[in-house]
Formats: sequence, structure tokens, C-alpha cells
Amino acid sequence: MAALSVMTGGGSWFLALALGVTLLKCLLIPTYHSTDFEVHRNWLAITHSLPISQWYYEATSEWTLDYPPFFAWFEYALSHVAKYFDQEMLNVHNLNYSSSRTLLFQRFSVIFTDALFVYAVHECCKCVDGKKACKELTEKPKFILSVLLLWNFGLLIVDHIHFQYNGFLFGLMLLSIARLFQKRHMEGAFLFAVLLHFKHIYLYVAPAYGIYLLRSYCFTANKPDGSIRWNSFSFVRLISLGLTVFLVSALSLGPFLALNQLPQVFSRLFPFKRGLCHAYWAPNFWAVYNALDKVLSVIGLQLKLLDPKKIPKASMTSGLVQQFQHTVLPSVTPLVTLICTLIAILPSIFCLWFKPQGPRGFLRCLILCALSSFMFGWHVHEKAILLAILPMSLLSVGKAGDASIFLILSTTGHYSLFPLLFTAPGKKNLFLIGWKLSTSLAWALWKSSVNLYSLSPPGS
Repeated sequence: MAALSVMTGGGSWFLALALGVTLLKCLLIPTYHSTDFEVHRNWLAITHSLPISQWYYEATSEWTLDYPPFFAWFEYALSHVAKYFDQEMLNVHNLNYSSSRTLLFQRFSVIFTDALFVYAVHECCKCVDGKKACKELTEKPKFILSVLLLWNFGLLIVDHIHFQYNGFLFGLMLLSIARLFQKRHMEGAFLFAVLLHFKHIYLYVAPAYGIYLLRSYCFTANKPDGSIRWNSFSFVRLISLGLTVFLVSALSLGPFLALNQLPQVFSRLFPFKRGLCHAYWAPNFWAVYNALDKVLSVIGLQLKLLDPKKIPKASMTSGLVQQFQHTVLPSVTPLVTLICTLIAILPSIFCLWFKPQGPRGFLRCLILCALSSFMFGWHVHEKAILLAILPMSLLSVGKAGDASIFLILSTTGHYSLFPLLFTAPGKKNLFLIGWKLSTSLAWALWKSSVNLYSLSPPGS
């Protein structure tokens, strides 16, 4: 930190943070990777070796293409670089193929595309109030925010050990948030529309975007009491927003509409026959519900109230397509989870519409939408908690109350990601266990010790 204090001028400390975390990512290249490594290798092969008409039909591997078209084109672009590393990784029939060159390419592709995330963090720092005088660099809100985002422990686990491409996707989201803070609403809307066609999990926070843009962009003025001035509604702005979303969607889905394949694409994007919970249970309401059903079924069997032959054999958690019926409690359908999620987000949406608080109010609504979807959504991935943790970082450097909430949310949320790091017996995995425990502890201690509470006066 002393070295960074010397480089406060011109934002050199930001470059040092970005380069430092990039070096750490390089050190993580040889660590354990999950089946998602094979998933993305297979998608490289599909998009490179097959015509577009077969992308969402190909099923040689169980890891079929189930991301929106922009991500498929992203894999297609990567594949044209991958062929210079190892042509064999682009063979659809080379299931579970892995070589040292394949490993290096896929790992470095994640690190390289994180450049967008770094840029987005830099833009978010511009939205932070840095007027408060701080002698030490480590007390400056912009520095704290940069560390919280660039060195986010959960993102390091998910992308650079477990293996995924969340960095540049979160970069798109953070950049869209920054544009809304900067009152560049059309750019923010465009970026979020693009993001949805890269990964549809961001639909979780779409209500916050929709309501905020309608309330704060399409309505151009408020009454003195803060309520809507209805005659200030701008049809031109509404049409421009709608046209932006339409054009992005047309560019993404148009080719598949022309091929009459939209139903097939949507069936891949929304496979509702998957289990209620993901393979590694996200710590949400349905995990408790499933656990309670298991406990009740065991008690029922012990008391001979249940017939063992009638107990479902399918697992209630799976990454693959299958259906599951609960044993004692009523089985939950996707419609039930949708209704529960909508009920959970209604209060935040209500406040955003009737009690707007500018971009910070939008950000709070976005975080609550993400948490509501995480708690009650269908087949929620444990990594979806990052949808709330990363945006919450922006609020944590503004008010003491938000900082304390962030500390609890990020610590528990990151801990819930530990199951993603498979640790079979062996020296390599013993190192991984030690790394994740020591790093998460250091991360939690840093968050708790850093002077976040000095960023605002008491009672703020």
C-alpha cells in the first residue's frame, strides 16, 4: 500500500491494481477447472465447425449450446483465434478434449476479455463522490471501489479457477450502470440490451432497468413533491428506447427467425425441465424447501408413513435436463417460482416508481431484484449472487449502512461459492483448499478493517 501511495497522481494506482490482479489471474492458470471448461470448448467447436442452422440443434455432447446468440458469435470469434493454438479443440467429436495449448488459450481468453471489466470499473469510479478529503490512498472511495471490484474474490473463483466468462459480461453491466449515473440513458439501455443477448441471466435485473428508464428518462419532469408530471411524457424518448431494444434483438435473433428456429433457441435458453435447484445448491429459499422435504421424507420412512417404492428416484438438483417431484411437500413449478419472484421485487419496483432517488435509487432496486431472483428463481446458479455483490460495491463506498450490508452480503455470498472449487484428495487440491481459505479470510478481513465507515457521517 505504501508503494501505491506514491502513485496517486494521474490514477497510476488504478493501473497498478489492474496489472496486479492480471498477474494473479495468470498464476491461477494451472489450477483446477470445472466441467464448464469442456462446455466452452464444445461451444467453440460447435460454432467453428458447424453452420449457424445447426448451432442450437447440435447434441453430440451433453453440454449443448444454451446461451443467447451474441455469446454464440463471441465463441465463434474466439474459435478463429483458437485454431492457431490447437485445431483439435475445434472438433465437435473430441469430447472432453484437453491439451496444454487448449488450457492456455481458454484461460488467456478469459483474462484478455476482462479488459472490458477493467474499463467498466474505471468508469464506475468516475461516478463515486471523491470530494471527501482523505490523506491516505487506501481511504479514498475510488481506490476502495477499485479494489472491491477488480480484486473481487468471487469473480476470481468463478472465472479464473472454476472457469467462465463472467468478467466481460459484468463489465457490460457495470458500464451500463455507469452510463445511467452519467445520464447517458440511451447508451446505458443499449449496453444492457446487448448484455441480455449475451447471457439471459441478466433478465433478473431487467425490471429495474425498465422502470427506471421509463420513470426517469421517458418522463422528463417531476412535480415539486417528487411525483410524476404526466404531461412531461416523451413519446420520442420511448420510441427511441424501444427502437434500440428492437434493433439489438433483431440483430441477435434475426438469423434464427429467418431459419424458423426461434422455438428451438428459446427451448435451449429456458430448459424448464431442469431441476428446481442447480447441482450445487444456491443458498436460497428453495434449498431450505428441498432440505425440509428430505427431512420429512426420512421421518416418514422411519415412521412407515411413506411407501419407499413411491419415493422419486430423480435428483432434485442437476445441471442436466430432468424433472423432479417432491416427496412430502408440494412440488414447485417454474410458474410458482416466477410468482414468488415477482412478489418479492414489487416493493423495490414500487419505490423506484413512486419515490425515485435518481441513479442510486435505481442501483438499490437492481440489487433487490437480483437478490429476489436469487432467493426465489428457478434453477438458480450459486454464482448468481455476484449479480448483487458487484453492484452493491458501488453503494458500499457511499454510506456506512450500505457498507455494513455489503460486508455481510459479500462474505456470506463468496463463502457460498466454495462448492464450485472441487477438492479431491491430492497435493494440488490441498493447495487449492489452503488458497481459497486464506484468500477469502484475507478478503473478509480487508473489507472489515478498511475505513468504509469514515466515508459518511454518523446516521447517514
